[in-house]
Amino acid sequence: MEQRGRHRFYRLAGPDVSAALECLALIAPPLAITSLKQSNRAIALRRGRSCYDHLAGRLGVALMRGLLERGILTGHDGIHRPDESVRDRPASYGHDAQYRLTRTGRTALAELGIHTERLPPRRPAIRYCVDWSEHQHHLAGGLGAVLTARLFALDWVRWGRSPRAVDLTDTGAHGMERTLGIILTDAMVPVGC
Repeated sequence: MEQRGRHRFYRLAGPDVSAALECLALIAPPLAITSLKQSNRAIALRRGRSCYDHLAGRLGVALMRGLLERGILTGHDGIHRPDESVRDRPASYGHDAQYRLTRTGRTALAELGIHTERLPPRRPAIRYCVDWSEHQHHLAGGLGAVLTARLFALDWVRWGRSPRAVDLTDTGAHGMERTLGIILTDAMVPVGC
């Protein structure tokens, strides 16, 4: 735990804890929305949010889809099929679909300033999370974290008004479409962009 002013920030003990929390989020019943503020926050979180240190929501799922369609990643189609999980390992969440970075992917990411040979060595380079709002995969692991940090550094995404909410900027909309092949929908682009 780290205290900053009135706020306390807790760090997870490891990637297994984040995987367990994501699994629980999939089965947890949604909270009833009883105010306009709660509704706006829920919409913002579905549009784009942080999932620990990587992007999630429609934006995160679209990012994963763009990486797959551009051939930057390969190995799975990004669609979550719970009935196809590995039966021998019920905790195989994040492991049962094997994504791989392609040679084309290394080049495309290097053009964005991401050098994949420098990914954090203590965690898997490419993992996925099942997005609780979209029920599809979004990119996690070391690559998901580094890519998200780079998108913030390029000012392609910014923190939104709600905690964890992430907004796509105009520059980001154009940059992601041009370099990563992300097809944006109106539901992803924040009001005012």
